[in-house]
Parts: sequence; structure tokens; C-alpha cells
Amino acid sequence: MSGRPLPRQFYGAPTLRVARALLGKVLAHDTPEGRTAGRIVEVEAYRGPTDRAAHSYGGHRSARNEVMYGPPGRAYVYFIYGMHHCVNIVTRPARVPEAVLLRALEPVTGEALMRRRRGLEEAPAWRLCRGPGALCQALGITRADNGADLVRGRLRILDAPAVPSRRVLRTPRIGVDYAGPDAARPWRFVVRTSRAVSGRRRP
Repeated sequence: MSGRPLPRQFYGAPTLRVARALLGKVLAHDTPEGRTAGRIVEVEAYRGPTDRAAHSYGGHRSARNEVMYGPPGRAYVYFIYGMHHCVNIVTRPARVPEAVLLRALEPVTGEALMRRRRGLEEAPAWRLCRGPGALCQALGITRADNGADLVRGRLRILDAPAVPSRRVLRTPRIGVDYAGPDAARPWRFVVRTSRAVSGRRRP
């Protein structure tokens, strides 16, 4: 991988713009076990205090989501259902608590390590990082990475060619039926040709 880490200003842009632009970029993680990386093919935008699906809806602020209120370009990692980690990318300037959830990757580097972590020695490669919990397990991302600097740290996003608009699909987000009218907003972006995309593919 020869791409450079995305600059801080990339993440400070409006969240929907960042979400769309993340498609095709490469999430990389260096650990003592080795390097793993995958191309981003599915994301969801969460737009802060006015978005009923966001952890910061209504200005909610806690130890769990404090990273969302900090500077852009940091990882917001949380644990759900007592089983899975999810990694989000903090966007917008400090004190504007918005983020983009990474939902799926296509493996680029470290596939053998991903397989060991997932316990999927025989599965097709596209299954390894299909879903937010799966991609965190495959790349070894945990709560220890919460707040990680994606510009200078061992967890980072590398620049790569943009995905053409004809290959991008927008749909409502997955699993946010509780969010009332915000559940219908088309804030999920996917690479329509990727088998690694999780959940539903159509609006």
C-alpha cells in the first residue's frame, strides 16, 4: 500500500461529504501481530444532535461518546450487544459531534491474519470484513483504539482512487427503525458492485 494517510482537513468537511468520499479509501491497522487493511465499501453517516439515530442526539454527551465532541480524524470505537466492536470516523470541527460508521471492507492486506482472527479459514475473502463487528474483529480494532488519531496513528485511513458515482448506491441506514423520520434518511453509502456490502442493498 502506497497511499498516504488522509489529511486532517478531509475529516473536517460536512459529514455526508466525508461519508461518500470514504468509499474506496483504505483502512489500515498495524498491530504486533502484523498489518491488516481493507478497502471501504459501506458506510453510514450520523449527524449529531438533530439525528435521532446518533449517539449524540439531543446533545447527549458521556464518557462513551466523548470522542465525538473532539477534533475530526479520530476513531470512535464502542462495544455493542456484549459481543461486537464498531468503529466510527469523527467528522466536523470539535464540539460538533458527528461521525461516520464503517460497515464493510474488502480485504487488501493481511488476509491470513484476518482469517485467524475471524476463525474463517475456508470462507471467501468478501465475508471477512462484512459488517461493522466483523471488520473490527478482522482488523483487531477494540476499545483500546477509541480516540486513535487516524492521521498519525497505527490505525489510519489511506488515500486511494475515488469510487465513480455510477458505482455508488445511497439507502436508508440499517437497524435504526427507532429513529422515527430520521430512519428513512438516505445516509448509507455503498459500493453497489461489492459482495462485501452487508445487509440490504436496495432502498
